[in-house]
Amino acid sequence: MSIEITEAGWRLIQAGRVVLIRAEGHPGKFGCITAIIDQNRVLVDGPSAKPELALARQPVHVNAISLTPIVIEKLPRDAGTGALRKLWEKQEIDQKIEESTFAKKRDQQQRRQNLSDFERFKVMRLKKQARFEIKKTAAKVKAAA
Repeated sequence: MSIEITEAGWRLIQAGRVVLIRAEGHPGKFGCITAIIDQNRVLVDGPSAKPELALARQPVHVNAISLTPIVIEKLPRDAGTGALRKLWEKQEIDQKIEESTFAKKRDQQQRRQNLSDFERFKVMRLKKQARFEIKKTAAKVKAAA
């Protein structure tokens, strides 16, 4: 009998963790935790080369961020914007962000918001047809079993 002990899959608030800002005037922007101020606030800096993702260095409440699985390795404690920018570019964080589920969800939400009334109607009809096909296939499998 052997027991395998693995590391917890929790995302920790730590220096180097890339976060998504959800509130405080900068929704949808990405930054990196450079320092933990106290139990409720962290210092976030987003030196992205893309202006729509860039974020100025500022304290942010932990309730206003979403932790991503991306971590910048070997980030010095209280790193300045220049040092962070070099590591950001070296580890290709912008590319990792664009491939993440956060970015894909954001793009999907923007596409949905820009749909016209008729386009929303067409999406509803396609979903209805897909549900019908799934139910029909499930009924065939159930009848065969």
